[in-house]
Order: sequence, then C-alpha cells, then structure tokens
Amino acid sequence: MEIKTCDIESVDADKVSRVKESMDADAVGKVAAIFKALGEVNRTRIVKALSLEESLCVCDIATIIDATIATTSHHLRSLHGQGIIKSRKEGKMVYYSLDDDHIRQIVSMAFLHQEELTDHDE
Repeated sequence: MEIKTCDIESVDADKVSRVKESMDADAVGKVAAIFKALGEVNRTRIVKALSLEESLCVCDIATIIDATIATTSHHLRSLHGQGIIKSRKEGKMVYYSLDDDHIRQIVSMAFLHQEELTDHDE
C-alpha cells in the first residue's frame, strides 16, 4: 500500500486547535491501555469468549484458549486490572465476565471490521 502525503505543508489552525482541546491526555492513555491489553492474542481470545458467554470460570477459559490455568490466570489478572473484565465468586468457583457492554461492543466492532476486510480482500 502506498502512503499518500500532501505536496505542500498547510495547517488548518482552527481544526487543529479544536481537536487538541478535545484531547484529554489521561483519557487517551487509558484508552490506549485497553487496546494494549487486547493486543495479545490470548487476551483477545478470552474477551471474545466472554462476549459470547455471560460468564466463564478459569478452567473453561483455559480450555477454550488451549493454555494452562496459570497462564490463563495471568491474562485474567491483566484484563481485570485494565477494567475489561470483572469476577464474582460462587462458593469455591470464580466466574469472569466482561466489565460492561462497552467492551462487548468494542470487541464486536473489531471482529466485524475484520470480517469486512476479509470480505473486501476476496
């Protein structure tokens, strides 16, 4: 793919000012952290699985992603720390679910986008 650039340098100061004023550095950093957490294949697989099922225990998730419970637990801690998933304990079992519907929408949109790219390439 060819990268296109302008032939001349010209800055629209009004647009640049409006956009820069709307950029909250803290919020941008937090959003980047969400995408960074999802930037690892197994964590994305976990979030996808949790978007398909209301809740899953660590054993279910480990089996789904073909990983050890220890590795899966590590990924779950990371996702939990980023506010992507939440957990609840029922007796001796801990169940994980997506933190809210926004995460489900982000993942759904990302997979839909990928499907459209794949269809476009064919």
